[in-house]
Amino acid sequence: MKRRTLPVATALAATATLLLTACGGGDDKSSDNDKIAGADQESKKPTKSAEPAGSSEDSPDGVDVSLPKDMNLVFDWDKPKAKNEAAAMDDAANYLRAIYKGVHDRTAEGAAVTAYSTGDGLHYAQVQIGERLDGGWTATGTRRFYDSATRSTTNGNSVEVAFCSDASKFYGKEVKSGKVLKTDPSPTDFSHYKIIMVKYPTGEGLWQASKVFVEEEAAKCQ
Repeated sequence: MKRRTLPVATALAATATLLLTACGGGDDKSSDNDKIAGADQESKKPTKSAEPAGSSEDSPDGVDVSLPKDMNLVFDWDKPKAKNEAAAMDDAANYLRAIYKGVHDRTAEGAAVTAYSTGDGLHYAQVQIGERLDGGWTATGTRRFYDSATRSTTNGNSVEVAFCSDASKFYGKEVKSGKVLKTDPSPTDFSHYKIIMVKYPTGEGLWQASKVFVEEEAAKCQ
C-alpha cells in the first residue's frame, strides 16, 4: 500500500455515534514510563485488498475511507514531530474513519477495517459496527477529537495514540426512517481513547490498531 501524508486538522465524514467500551481491559492510570499495553501484538496482513476510490484525501494508502457529507469527524490535533508517531496518529484517525465507514456501508468486513486494524483492534471495530447494524442505526452531525498525545516503544514499532472525543453534536439516526435521535449534551458525550498502533511490517508506512481502550464520561475531556 502506497503511503500518503494526510492533513492532520481536517473535518472528514463519519457515521454512527459509538458508545464505546474498553476493549482488552486495563485502566487509564499509565504513565509515560509505563510499558504500552498491547504493544507486543503483531501487525497482520489485511484480509481484503483495498480498491482506491474517491479523491486522494479520501483514499490514504489506497484505501477508501470516504463518508457522507452530513457525518463529520474533526481531528483537532497537532501532528507529532517524530515520523513514526505522526504516521501512527494518521492511521489511528483512519481506523476511526474505517469503523464509521463500515457502519455507513452496513458491513463489518470492509477493506478499510481490515487494512487499519489487527487482532483485538479488528475485533473491537467489528463489534462496534455489528451493534449498529443490528440496531438499524447510522448517524449525523460532527464528532470532534482533540487533546492528543503519542508515545512509542523503544524499537519504534508500536505507538500509543491518546486523545479526547466530544460527541455532543453527533447524533444517532435510524436507517429506515431517517429519524435523527437527538439528545441533550451530557458527560456521556465525552470519552478518552488510547489506541495502540503497530507498524505493518511490509507496508510503506502503514499502521494498524491492535488494541483500543476507552474511558467513558472522561472528566479530563470536559
